[in-house]
Amino acid sequence: MSGRIFQNVVLQLKENTDRTVGVIDGEGIVIACSELAMIGQRWAEHVPVINAAGGAIVASDGKTFKALNGWGAQFDYAAFAFGDNEISRTVCAMATVALNAAKAYYEEKHDRGSFIKDIISDNIMLGDIYVRAKELRVVADVPRGVFVVRTLKKGESVPTDVIQSLFPDRQNDFVLSIGEGDVVLIRQMPEGTGIKDLNKIASTIEEALRSGGEPTVVVGIGTVATHLRDLAKSYKEAQIAIEVGKVFDTEKYVINYENLGIGRLIYQLPTTLCEMFLQEVFKKNPIDALDKETLFTIHKFFENNLNVSETARKLFVHRNTLVYRLEKIKKLTGLDLREFDDAITFKVALMVKKYLTSRGIDS
Repeated sequence: MSGRIFQNVVLQLKENTDRTVGVIDGEGIVIACSELAMIGQRWAEHVPVINAAGGAIVASDGKTFKALNGWGAQFDYAAFAFGDNEISRTVCAMATVALNAAKAYYEEKHDRGSFIKDIISDNIMLGDIYVRAKELRVVADVPRGVFVVRTLKKGESVPTDVIQSLFPDRQNDFVLSIGEGDVVLIRQMPEGTGIKDLNKIASTIEEALRSGGEPTVVVGIGTVATHLRDLAKSYKEAQIAIEVGKVFDTEKYVINYENLGIGRLIYQLPTTLCEMFLQEVFKKNPIDALDKETLFTIHKFFENNLNVSETARKLFVHRNTLVYRLEKIKKLTGLDLREFDDAITFKVALMVKKYLTSRGIDS
């Protein structure tokens, strides 16, 4: 906790009272005071008295003290006012209210948020997660969804306030600005949360940020984190979901890591291995030898689950015309798309080609 936060409050109180007011920490050191010269003094003799008061206002050696809100039996910080009369008690009580509010705001906006940021960024040791979680009263072992919201337009930022207004529970949910424009939502979820629940939340965010009915962001979703230590993994998954989606699901604006399928595997392969795969698959002719009409036919054939009759109907061509085209593809590539194994090989090859193109590699 920063003493500067307390000092700002104390200086405002100074304008409204002639009493010296301030804050001491759990060791009795003055960390904020309306009389600047007193900052740094150690008043250890008052510590036992304040602890024994159990949070009530107490007088000690001409000063009045009241512990600020804390989580343990021993106080962390206490407000004080010089004097031990009724006026001093009133001033001390009023100071406590203002200081508690400042303390809660700081912990909510900085300490707790910074703690979660450190976790998802892998900037904190595993053992420290448990200690800090206890200090900040962040429940460790509850399910949480991790959502990364990224703008579609370079140079623009995601409006954090809109997302915060959708999820106002600052005690259990965290809305954090990360990097150069991403906003991360860490949302506490009920037990048994599944993919549909996560997708629904992501869709709510995406729809709320639309402008004139047009999408402005893409939302990546990681797997449910069942413990604070799992947040970093889920955060990386949500980022991967967006990156893979840019390659293989350009029409989608909500992308769940668990629905990435083969695309996730391809994205994690070295590009040299991908190039070798294409060369091995298309020994007779490179994939670029296929014209746009042929590629369109192939995509439609896959969309209709390798069903010749249904694909012909969707393409508005005679069944024999489609069979002719498939035979032509077989001659060019050596792959018969009517055979399941060949169809899988061709489908993966198309995705690998798309991945390499996204990386600026012309294979």
